[in-house]
Amino acid sequence: MAFGYDTDMALRAAAALANSEHAEPDSLSTVQDLADFVRTWGWTGTVLGTPAELRRVREVRAQVRSLWAPDERAAVERVNTLLAQANAVPQLVKHDEYDWHLHATPSDAPLATRMVVEAAMAVVDVIRDREFDRLRVCAAGDCDNVLIDLTKNRSRRFCDAGCGNRLNVAAFRARQAGS
Repeated sequence: MAFGYDTDMALRAAAALANSEHAEPDSLSTVQDLADFVRTWGWTGTVLGTPAELRRVREVRAQVRSLWAPDERAAVERVNTLLAQANAVPQLVKHDEYDWHLHATPSDAPLATRMVVEAAMAVVDVIRDREFDRLRVCAAGDCDNVLIDLTKNRSRRFCDAGCGNRLNVAAFRARQAGS
């Protein structure tokens, strides 16, 4: 599946933000962690780099994670709620190396608000394209990370935390022990 560049990046950043809470150790513990996250995912606009901003971003991780709802109807309700709470007003913008794309908040809106709205707007595209089933939770029984399956054959089952490799190794060892 090929979403637009902005949707693809927003989905990946949303999953990374949602999963950061469950990383060991928490991958958004310091202001420097936040600066690295912002740089990695190409966030533009105002970034204060303060402990208060970090605290607010950490607080919205659950909201972003909630977009990986159990079904499409629940996701629609969650998207609409988050966009309304943020007073989102979509508009076309062009900046830096990016061609025309949508922003639904001003560039000086709080970073945490922009993160939630970007994630919600990306899920809008997923739902409108009838691709909601591409938003998944890791299939490993001991992992609840979220993922986006962008494979052609819809075969991605595991997150980026190494769960697929870990389970494959465990299965291999179990087969070896049984031989």
